Formats: sequence, C-alpha cells, structure tokens
Amino acid sequence: MLGAFVHNLDPVIVRFSDALQLRWYGLSYVAGFFVAYLILTRLSQKKLWVVDEQKVGDLVTYTALFGVFIGGRLGYVFFYMIPRDGIQVILDDPMTIIRVWDGGMASHGGILGIMIFTFIYSRRHQLSWAGLGDGISIVAPLGVLFGRIANFINGELYGTTTRESAWWAVKFPKSLFERGNEENLQNAIHEIALTEKGSALTQTITQATDGTFLVDYETFTKIESAARDHPEILKALASHTPARHPSQLYEGLLEGLVIFLILYGLRIIFPKLWHGVITGSFFILYAIFRIVVENVREPDAEKLLSLTKGQFYSTFMIAIGAAFLVYAMRRKEPLNA
Repeated sequence: MLGAFVHNLDPVIVRFSDALQLRWYGLSYVAGFFVAYLILTRLSQKKLWVVDEQKVGDLVTYTALFGVFIGGRLGYVFFYMIPRDGIQVILDDPMTIIRVWDGGMASHGGILGIMIFTFIYSRRHQLSWAGLGDGISIVAPLGVLFGRIANFINGELYGTTTRESAWWAVKFPKSLFERGNEENLQNAIHEIALTEKGSALTQTITQATDGTFLVDYETFTKIESAARDHPEILKALASHTPARHPSQLYEGLLEGLVIFLILYGLRIIFPKLWHGVITGSFFILYAIFRIVVENVREPDAEKLLSLTKGQFYSTFMIAIGAAFLVYAMRRKEPLNA
C-alpha cells in the first residue's frame, strides 16, 4: 500500500533575491486573467457576449483590479481578519489592508467585488448587467481553478484529516504549525535534530527548561524549505504529520473546471439564452460545490451557526443566484435580441 504523498512543493518559481521572487500564486492570477481574455474575446467575436471585442481587454483589466484584487482583499479583511483579530489590528497598522501576502484574499469578497464593479460598468456603458455578468461568470471558474492549484502548491487551505492509506491523502507539513498540533511539532523537531542537516537548523531554536523547542514560524519555514533538499528532514516531518484531504484540488475541480465546462456549454449550445441564466447558474453551482467541499476542508476561521464561514457565505450566493434566474425568466431578454 502506497503511503500518502508528502507535500514538499516550492511556492517560488524563481528567486531573484529575498525581496524579489516569482511565485506560483502570482502566476496563477496572470494565467487566469490571460485565459479569461482569450475566451471572452472569442465569445465577443461570435456575438455570444454583450461586450464589443475591442473593449474586452480593458474590461478584464479593470475587473481584475477593482473586482478581484480590491474586492478579494477587502473580503478577507472584513470576513476573516477583523472577526479573528479585531479591528485594532487595522487601526494600529492600516497598511495591513493592502498586504495581500498576509492572509491572501477571500473568494467570496472577490465575487462581491466583481458584482459591484460590473454593475457600475454596465450602467456607464449602457449594457445589460446580467448579460455582462454572463460572460464574466463563464471565465470566473477558471480563475478559481488556477488559484486553487496555487493554494495546493503553497501547501495552504488544506483539508481535514483522513486515513493515510487513502490514495488521495496528502501530508502538509505546514499543518504541524497549526493550533492543536503542538505535540506532533515537538516530536518532529526532536527527530529532525538527530539528522545531520537538521541538527544545524535546530541549534538556533531556543529550548525551554523542559526540553520543549520554542519554534517560531520563520524558523519552521526554513526547516520546511530544507526538507525539499534533504530527504531525512522530510521523512521526520512526514512521520508526525497527519494525512489530509487535498481540498484545494477538490475545489479547483468542482468550483473551477466543472462549472466552467457547464456554463461554457450552456453559452455555446443555447446562444439565445436569456440574460442572467448563466450568472444565476454560476452563483448556485459555486455555492453548492463550496458547501460540499467545506465538509472536508480545515476551517480557517470560527464557525457561524454550526457552519464554516465558507458555507455560511455560500448560502447567500444561492439566494443571489435564484434572484438572477427569476430576473431572467421575467425579462426573457435573449442575447442579441
């Protein structure tokens, strides 16, 4: 029986210096926007979207900036950071808001940001908001797909524990630094200290009088990085790391690839589909898949009403999706009417 895959992927593609690095996470956004541009341009050429071909590039750029980045970051700050750390963390250092490397962004915030931006854009350019949203909704899942792959490479947003013998199981060493895994972390560090390379790394770690290592995150990151080149360190980490669901890949597959194929198929097969049907379908499908996958994803915040925050916010998406479908059925406004 094969053991679980031990995650040791490097999130950095190229290191120019400590301050300048090309990371998979950043590349995933570039790839997502580039593919979105290609697909939306193709839809415009075939008259399957309300936006003219010449305006696609600018729209994708503005949506990325004002919708995805600003909406996604503010979503993380207000939905996760402030409820967890309090408003004082922002008052003490307002620049925390723009530090996207500190916690990242929230997908629900990004979706809300896109809704607000496209509403303003549609009014300024006298376009159907629902029709504009239909095109964005088709390509948005691809951004989710690339983003979740990057999350997996980063070893973050992992799933709940599962049996080590499962073929899908993955061991994420980063999970050792999470609350509740203190004993496993100590056991791993003690074992690493017995290895040739690990002994040098652990010498810089302060030890309490009871022999407990006082490990900070920066030091743990160095150990995790060294494990990529030293199998004995990786083995020590793996022996004390529980196997987990790779929930990032589940989300990328369901919330990304599957939804894209469904919505793109609807657009091609039913070119006269009413404005809003695709947008409403995106919200409902995304919410359903997110709620399902959240059952095997390690919660990154306190629960609300026995639901993870991802599940809680997704319930509102179902209501929004239903509203778009009702709008579409009442207006019955086909594309290129």
